[in-house]
Amino acid sequence: MKNPEAQQDVSVSQGIRMMFYVMKPNETSFETLEEVPDYVQKATPFFISLMLLELVVSWIRKGKPSGPLDDALTSISAGVLSRLPSWFSRSIELTSYIYIWENYRLISLPWDSPWTWYLTFLGVDFGYYWFHRMAHEVNIMWAAHQTHHSSEDYNLSTALRQSVFQLYTSWIFYSPLALFIPPSVYAVHLQFNLLYQFWIHTEVIDNLGPLELILNTPSHHRVHHGRNRYCIDKNFAGTLIIWDRIFGTFEAEKEKVVYGLTHPINSFEPFKVQFHHLLTIWTTFWATPGFFNKFSVIFKGPGWGPGKPRLGLNEEIPEVKGEEVPFSSAASRLLKTYAVVQFALILTFYEETSTDKAVLSQVTLLLRACFIILTLTSIGFLLDQRPKAAVLEAFRCLVFLMLCRLGHLKSFIPPLSFAFEVFFSICIAFWGVRSMKQLVSDPGK
Repeated sequence: MKNPEAQQDVSVSQGIRMMFYVMKPNETSFETLEEVPDYVQKATPFFISLMLLELVVSWIRKGKPSGPLDDALTSISAGVLSRLPSWFSRSIELTSYIYIWENYRLISLPWDSPWTWYLTFLGVDFGYYWFHRMAHEVNIMWAAHQTHHSSEDYNLSTALRQSVFQLYTSWIFYSPLALFIPPSVYAVHLQFNLLYQFWIHTEVIDNLGPLELILNTPSHHRVHHGRNRYCIDKNFAGTLIIWDRIFGTFEAEKEKVVYGLTHPINSFEPFKVQFHHLLTIWTTFWATPGFFNKFSVIFKGPGWGPGKPRLGLNEEIPEVKGEEVPFSSAASRLLKTYAVVQFALILTFYEETSTDKAVLSQVTLLLRACFIILTLTSIGFLLDQRPKAAVLEAFRCLVFLMLCRLGHLKSFIPPLSFAFEVFFSICIAFWGVRSMKQLVSDPGK
């Protein structure tokens, strides 16, 4: 058994290689689940580094950044929200797997065998293909997965736009592996399968030649994110594109891909990004007559309606011309700068809390999680230019000061604690005055 302490460190070499799924079995095999590093959390500096590299390459090649700032903030916000539950418990993908392993496993493959490692690689990727496919073909699952597709841009930040509740259905598709694959091996590949999919969310990489036949690549995944008719429900692969080729869902990149949902949501507010399709299902469910039709609203495709095929009609998908302009915030440059500053601060608090969560009380973790949600919501309101944005931001700044005074939040640079308090006090005054002016000028809002 290897030293658990040593296993917690991920070198720069390992960090780069884990982003591309080229780690070796002998350096990523662990006897117990407790020894498995949180590779996704440790990948944060590599996420940032690759996004900066993409920005530079895009600027050199196209003379512009790889995507607008407001969209990137929304995508990263969704990624942060999706990770907050991990502060409090193991994910259901692991707890359900452990339960099946402990009570129903048929055989126990050796945890330290390369054959087990490679079999798990194939098993997790195969499970991901079918989960991903069903997430597009079953409306209630699409309600979660649509979050990832809601960006009208396509860059590395888009990869971080993850659903808060998608994992509550994904675990089902990995469960058969628990009959013979140890949880520690599964936990490694579950993370690597997710990390691999980060780098394929980019337009700066074109065709990769022979690799396109086997691997999921940026070209293949661009098709998957398209709302062109030829792109719908294609290329569900995680790591290997062979599953799409085998099961008839492969489509090569052709004309220019237009990204996003077939009916764009035109919002940067995180709750709308996460949950808007649930409201659509709720409304459609009650408006649709008949028990079996109501059942179909939930469990058939997002495009289904009475008298239509299970996945709806392709000709009803709005056509795109390739000239569509992605939704962008109408906020001023100064307001966007303010949003970026606040976002950078909350991202730092998030990272610090994720690192120290083992030594923090449950009350502190809960309050910090709530404050992060409040902050991301307020930033979304500011970018959307919502009428109550000023009130919400003044309240958020007040909550920050209260949490600092109660000891649940602290400056990540202790000598600057007083400066932080002064800054947020000024913010309270500014947004308070702005909200009062807004109330006086337009009482209806």
